Amino acid sequence: MAIREIFQMGNPLLYQRSEEITDFDTPELHGLIKDMFETMADSDGAGLAAPQIGVLQRLVIFSVESNPRYPDAETVPRTILINPEIEVLDDERESGWEGCLSIPGMRGVVSRPSYIRYSGYNEQGEKFSREVRGFHARVVQHECDHLDGVLYPMRIQDIRQFGYDTALFPDED
Repeated sequence: MAIREIFQMGNPLLYQRSEEITDFDTPELHGLIKDMFETMADSDGAGLAAPQIGVLQRLVIFSVESNPRYPDAETVPRTILINPEIEVLDDERESGWEGCLSIPGMRGVVSRPSYIRYSGYNEQGEKFSREVRGFHARVVQHECDHLDGVLYPMRIQDIRQFGYDTALFPDED
């Protein structure tokens, strides 16, 4: 398959709501998913949403084992999530630094619910759900925001906690 171009903040496509996927287990869907995993890996991403590569479909992928962009992150299982739904399971929120492949070289602090249940479909159209906390919950919410045309800077409450990696973290490589 192929590594796709990742659209950057400012591209109008990133601010649109994506469409539900109705056809599962097709060669086109499998090809798109393969391209997304290759593109994400090529950029050391933790996740990727279809709109980031110009496809307005409700599809996100994520996976974290060892990632130089998130050296202290817990493992997040390799997941294909189609037509996702998120349910917040308690009132607790966590603030944390986020980055995005569509906003290279920048980070910002975003407050998000820390305990969620997400559900959706895999590529074969089988429904599944998981209850997750912490970094895993943050990754899911960040990627699913893309499906509604929301980029993480739109959720930053204090603009002083948004900037370039090199200025915010000068001691990191």
